[in-house]
Amino acid sequence: MAGKKRNDLYILITNDDGVRAEGLRNLRAAMEEMGRVIVVAPEQQQSASSHALTLSDPLRINWLDDSTIAVDGTPTDCVLVAMRGLLERKPDLLVSGINHGPNLGDDVTYSGTVAAAFEGTLLGIPSIAISVASWHDCKFEAAREFAKVIVARTLEEGLAPTTLLNVNVPSCAVRGVTGVKVTKLGKRVYRDVLVKKKDPRGRDYYWIGGGDPVWESEEGTDFEAIEQNAISVTPLHLDLTDYGQLEAVKKWKLSF
Repeated sequence: MAGKKRNDLYILITNDDGVRAEGLRNLRAAMEEMGRVIVVAPEQQQSASSHALTLSDPLRINWLDDSTIAVDGTPTDCVLVAMRGLLERKPDLLVSGINHGPNLGDDVTYSGTVAAAFEGTLLGIPSIAISVASWHDCKFEAAREFAKVIVARTLEEGLAPTTLLNVNVPSCAVRGVTGVKVTKLGKRVYRDVLVKKKDPRGRDYYWIGGGDPVWESEEGTDFEAIEQNAISVTPLHLDLTDYGQLEAVKKWKLSF
């Protein structure tokens, strides 16, 4: 089905890099080959916004054309506003991306790209997050083409109501991809640093920074797939309950 357009297919796309991002343009081009597309994306860069909602300020929207809407909020705001106030009907699918940079392992908890897909899932829409696994000189060809493949298969096979797909694609041409692997989340080795400085008035301020993230080497992870120049597809579940510890904590016999 990839590449075959369905006139009845309605796709919502968003991102966290902003409505003018190159990755979003590539995703839109791919999805327009599949069906009808509506873009509702942040007006400005919203990377690492996670699942934040804007509650203390009004959200303003700007129609850039008849199928592109910029929202001055987070990716989660965009999905919520789209579903509750902007769209004429419920989309058949939500695709978030194509993110400039990987969303691997523990970093999915920070990602606005993944959070938008989480919000879509919460609202009952089959949802996919797609990222290019490079921060520098991102090449979107493989991600753009695989977006059509994963969307087609998702529509054919379906997703469980509480599951979304997190996809990471090597930053390369199609011919550079070694395959597709269904993976689990890897474990990040945290080396972030906190840099303390002073502003011109003598007040302290901080930058959270550091080099590119490093992950533990473990078989079957999203990081291993990307290290091998393969596409990683990781099913993520909304239920964060640790069932392995549920019975153990019950044995604590807590009381108050």
